[in-house]
Amino acid sequence: MSVLRRTYHDGAIHFQKDSDEKTDGILTVSKENLKRLKYPEWAPTWDPKDDHAFQNPKPFKHVDRGFAGDAAFKSLRDVEGVKFRQISPKLGLEVEGIQLSSLTDQQKNDIALLVEEKGVVAFKKQDFKNQSFEEIKNWGRYFGPLHVHPTSGAPLNHPEFHMTFRRGSKKEQEKFFADRLNNVSWHSDVTYENQPPGITLFAMLQSGECGGDTQFLDMFEIYDRLSPLMKEKLDGLKAVHTSKEQVSAAKQEGGIERKDVIDSIHPVVRYHPVLKRKSLFVHRGFTRKILGLKTEESDNLLLFLFNHTAACLDAHVRMQYEEDTVVVWDNRRTLHTRTMDWDSEDIRHAFRVTSIGERPVGSQEEFESWTPELEEANIKLTDHYINLSAEEYFNEVIAKERK
Repeated sequence: MSVLRRTYHDGAIHFQKDSDEKTDGILTVSKENLKRLKYPEWAPTWDPKDDHAFQNPKPFKHVDRGFAGDAAFKSLRDVEGVKFRQISPKLGLEVEGIQLSSLTDQQKNDIALLVEEKGVVAFKKQDFKNQSFEEIKNWGRYFGPLHVHPTSGAPLNHPEFHMTFRRGSKKEQEKFFADRLNNVSWHSDVTYENQPPGITLFAMLQSGECGGDTQFLDMFEIYDRLSPLMKEKLDGLKAVHTSKEQVSAAKQEGGIERKDVIDSIHPVVRYHPVLKRKSLFVHRGFTRKILGLKTEESDNLLLFLFNHTAACLDAHVRMQYEEDTVVVWDNRRTLHTRTMDWDSEDIRHAFRVTSIGERPVGSQEEFESWTPELEEANIKLTDHYINLSAEEYFNEVIAKERK
């Protein structure tokens, strides 16, 4: 049996039956916490009418706005008073003087390319959260269709948003650390989807003076540090990503399941079509097995890759938030983890809006030859491939690819 099953303790996004409640038939946070919100219209809810009301998107050809971006970023650098500050040489950027809510299309294209090149960008002094729900969703749709999270809280009647909410109770932190030594959980969002997120925006609504930062890892750098022989061995391998454990944890707490559980098969090494670079695309959050290997072989290889990833804190940045900060990142080339490092009574309340990206591929040739029709056929074989023995998978898939 695999040792990689994960137990979820993600009260920041899930309904919590011991602290939240039902109001007018809607699951939401307690009345006491609702009174503490600066933006109550953004309160996380879990509407029973949304249970299994959504389907995982069918394959589509993604149009990456980064392809239309200007490598000189002239439309952004020419903004009067704009300031750019590197956070580290290879990952992370802070920007002041650009208002995300009022960008031209060319500026959005340049933002897409900037985020892809820097991995994660923090935009300071933003009025983004004061826009309407529809205005924010339309902004996100410019970069791709919006993802609907299967289990997280969302503003009522707006399931396209994913809410994170720390309830401001020391008991919440005590409960979390009752059977855990740390809160570090490196992941890329919802990679169990057949087409996971590309560009993601995360906007802070309410927070304390400090704490609750998001940490990011550069998976380009983490891949590049592997030996040529290890890269050669990993190239072409496929891994299973699953939503099973996340959904199970949410349901146990009394929450909802907006979509059916999904398993997807993705390359262990992913090709970025805009930047034409490769990154490691496995993580503890949702990656469970490498196909074609026996359980112990897969576990040990994944544990090596997970440990290598977690040890690379010299390929890491820590993004700090103020209540007018918006952070935008590229889910394809970064992993991230929240930081539970404070024991105050402060509420931490934020929203995420996520555009769906391309089907993960391992090479430029695979990217250029991909079609939605071929993908539909591949999806139908997902369960078949997952249930093959190591020898059966080798004979049916790997041996044929080598011919």
